[in-house]
Amino acid sequence: PGQIVEGESGPSLIKRMTEQAEHFGCDRVHDTIKSVELEGDVKRLVGVNGTYEGKTLIIATGANPRPIGCKGEKEFLGKGVSYCATCDANFFEDLPVFVVGGGDSAVEEAMYLTKFASSVTLIHRRHELRAAKSIQERAFQNEKLHIMWDTVVEELSGDDILQKIKVKNVVTGEEQVLEASEEDGMFGIFGFIGRIPTTEIFQESNLEMDDRGYIPTDEDMHTNIPGVFTVGDVRVKSLRQVVTAAADGAIAATQAEKYINEHK
Repeated sequence: PGQIVEGESGPSLIKRMTEQAEHFGCDRVHDTIKSVELEGDVKRLVGVNGTYEGKTLIIATGANPRPIGCKGEKEFLGKGVSYCATCDANFFEDLPVFVVGGGDSAVEEAMYLTKFASSVTLIHRRHELRAAKSIQERAFQNEKLHIMWDTVVEELSGDDILQKIKVKNVVTGEEQVLEASEEDGMFGIFGFIGRIPTTEIFQESNLEMDDRGYIPTDEDMHTNIPGVFTVGDVRVKSLRQVVTAAADGAIAATQAEKYINEHK
């Protein structure tokens, strides 16, 4: 389904995609899965509201941003705290923004945010970035991008929106409170210190995972367990975007159908 130019939103796009899937006979069930049985001809998922069985299973549990790990982070999510520059950069137009991290994604997202924010400060716990040299060179040349070395975020606070950030220098132990100006009223902070795959539920199964918890597959989305496929951000892959997840899904659905036809 194409995007409606006027009045489109994430929920409205999801609603149209859901209706399209239902039109072709898909049942949409809301539940929390507590345990899985992946071996054998029938895969079994045990949830809070029921048990679900199928000849095939497509895992699309995704990955979540690794939290910054500071006090007040959860309270200010959506009120100054974000983990997606392309999603939320426009909310901080002409406002100061802070970015936590030092890898490729953190530096690249920080540079992207300079297109919107009045200034961008990268907060990194070490004295050198982990990003590729080519990315660092571009970052150092960006006049709107500044770096706080050897620094971690201790606490976030404010009056319903993010207005103060308490930071600490890990070398000197010195603490500092960064406060939004009266004119700005608030600022933003973006966390880019990695992602955590949602695979805890599979830890007790024989499903193969790498040392970070991501699930490896072949190019046809097969896992090491016959009849079990994996797609999207939870899969070992080089690019995690909606367009690659959709491609994974199309491949997995086709392969699942093929598997069922071959095991009748």
